[in-house]
Amino acid sequence: MSARKYKIPQVLEQISILDFAAEAKCIAKVNDEVIFVQGTVAPGDIADLRILKSKKKFKQAQAINIQALSPFRTDAPCTHFGVCGGCKWQHVSYEAQLAFKQRQVKDNLERIAKVKLPEFQPILGSDEAYYYRNKLEFTFSSSRWLTIEEIGKDNLGSMNALGFHVPGRFDKILPVDHCYLQPDPSNAIRNGVRDFAEANGISFYELKNQQEGALRNLIIRNASSGEWMVVVQFAYATEEEISLVMNYLKSNFPMITSLNYVVNQKGNDTFHDLDVICFHGKPFIEEQMEDLRFQIGPKSFFQTNAKQALRLYQLVREYADLQGDELVYDLYTGTGTIALFLAKYAAKVVGLEYVEMAVEDAKMNAIHNKIDTASFFAGDMKKLLTEEFIALHGKPQVVITDPPRAGMDEDVVRQILQVRPEKIVYVSCNPATQARDLAWLDEAYEVDVVHPVDMFPQTHHVENIVRLRLRKS
Repeated sequence: MSARKYKIPQVLEQISILDFAAEAKCIAKVNDEVIFVQGTVAPGDIADLRILKSKKKFKQAQAINIQALSPFRTDAPCTHFGVCGGCKWQHVSYEAQLAFKQRQVKDNLERIAKVKLPEFQPILGSDEAYYYRNKLEFTFSSSRWLTIEEIGKDNLGSMNALGFHVPGRFDKILPVDHCYLQPDPSNAIRNGVRDFAEANGISFYELKNQQEGALRNLIIRNASSGEWMVVVQFAYATEEEISLVMNYLKSNFPMITSLNYVVNQKGNDTFHDLDVICFHGKPFIEEQMEDLRFQIGPKSFFQTNAKQALRLYQLVREYADLQGDELVYDLYTGTGTIALFLAKYAAKVVGLEYVEMAVEDAKMNAIHNKIDTASFFAGDMKKLLTEEFIALHGKPQVVITDPPRAGMDEDVVRQILQVRPEKIVYVSCNPATQARDLAWLDEAYEVDVVHPVDMFPQTHHVENIVRLRLRKS
């Protein structure tokens, strides 16, 4: 039997990188053929490209050598940049990031929606380009990621790691020494737990067989109130090991006001169906937004850039332009933050959300803030938003919608078109699906505001606010 021939990958030399593409990749062209480039490249770079895949309409490539650097480049501060799956735009100046995100929104809305658009508002940048997140999740692993220098060596030291998953490798964790996403003492807490566990022989989770290891996951949350929450997920830990870790955290990090743990031996890290034990302090932390306070528990969803979320909500309120007598529907309301933010400016707000636990949080936060003009309902959006529901709760004059990345279900859009509210304020984390929905809504609505907002610096993600007004017949 003849040996299988190895095909040498094609390498293209000195190719100009033209722009950013989806999912933090870049785009280049050779003889009018589109090439999607992965790696730490930036628009304006001149790079050598190794072709990974060839399709009929495009190629995929890996940048293997940067011949000339883009003027948009800057030094990435993080030592984990290029290996860690987060913060893929650290090597690009923040001003350039904002410009690229603004153009990303414009390109999607013009190319996909194909509707008449107003002049766009300048993108709202974040005051903090680093240390802006209020929640991070880290994974314990007994099989850490090896650097290129370590591969093939015998004495590798400890194979334990506490950090982030390496992109494309569920079973390999990159040890993180310093993360630039969450303020102190986040790094101190993570590194302290790691070192304490190593010193006391407490085992790290085995990600492949999922049958061994005491420590599984670490969640660190903080709020503008100065409160900190830590949730430790244990897998196969003894009561003594749990007590050791939790008492270490309690004794060494007095700023933790909510210290919790959960035992999780499932096949995944989700714990919404498991009991969370509050070991010390309160079972929640509180976030302040203007005169509202939101209780955030271990299972609660809350915007991870709270300061920028407040500015986003203020823009939503501005564009809703409420006069005080409107009935507002808040679709995909989540934990009701936007609904409660608008409640005192409207006659009534009705929030709809498919995650039942989020709706329970919304109801709790309404009670906590003494708001009785907001009501919340859980269910599949296309089944919940029916003619019967609207007949029972009233026809809205304003609709706020903030759907997941997939956008709105077509049945939901059809129901909105049937109800025909005077205004729609559409918040999106995916301008492409938002553009598709705008094309559907063009049947009865015109866009009069487009305002991008950057919630996640150093990443390709961008939020976008669109206001639509009912066309006059």
